[in-house]
Amino acid sequence: MAGGQRVAAFFDLDKTVIAKSSTYVFSKPFYAQGLLNRRAVLESSYAHFLFMLSGADHDQMERMRANLTNMVAGWDVEQVKSIVAETLHDLVDPLIYAEAADLIADHKIRGHDVVIVSASGEEIVAPIAEALGASHTAATRMVVEDGHYTGEVEFYCYGAGKVTAIEKLAASEGYDLTRCYAYSDSVTDVPMLSAVGHPTAVNPDRNLRREAVAKGWPILTFSNPVSLWARFQSPSSTTLAATAAVGLSAALAGAISYRLLRRRR
Repeated sequence: MAGGQRVAAFFDLDKTVIAKSSTYVFSKPFYAQGLLNRRAVLESSYAHFLFMLSGADHDQMERMRANLTNMVAGWDVEQVKSIVAETLHDLVDPLIYAEAADLIADHKIRGHDVVIVSASGEEIVAPIAEALGASHTAATRMVVEDGHYTGEVEFYCYGAGKVTAIEKLAASEGYDLTRCYAYSDSVTDVPMLSAVGHPTAVNPDRNLRREAVAKGWPILTFSNPVSLWARFQSPSSTTLAATAAVGLSAALAGAISYRLLRRRR
């Protein structure tokens, strides 16, 4: 597509593409490797329970940010990356919504870039996005000195920060945001959803559902988390139909399966 005419689909991660909080998913291996203590794991479990029950509002997100900065100060960055790489498929692969995988495949078939946009840390989000075949990632970045997190946030990919991230990508990649798509479950992502021409609420919390109804935005329900690995070993009828009709979804499945196979070794 010509400059300024390219299209991207921006996906929030937690409860939109995967069925749990991505940060919470890795709390157990972080604990096993000595990065978290028992209290931190319990606090993470409680925060995740509230998140799954009713979503996260602005105040909760700010508390999560403060907890994150306190928690990770002094962590070795390479150790974090290693833990994520080693446990990614056991922990995250079974949590990916089948409906999200279909939607991502559909966008790629149509020639759209797929971008994962998340308030979780870049070291967690980027490997998940790569496994999904995403073109780009926008995530929270922490300040690093001498290979360790200082506890300070360089960029918080939340609220208006997500808009900053997608506008920066739009400028560098030539996306026409009026033709782009965005998907999220949280009212805190209304700024991102409002920044594109085709916003959709996915598994919306109560406040986002109210906002979506008022603005006439589509609402989708994703409820079927499945393993991508198993999925591409035995494709769904939707995937087979897309393959027969277009012929490109097979290439997508192969690319994602290759990433999964490579990481399983």
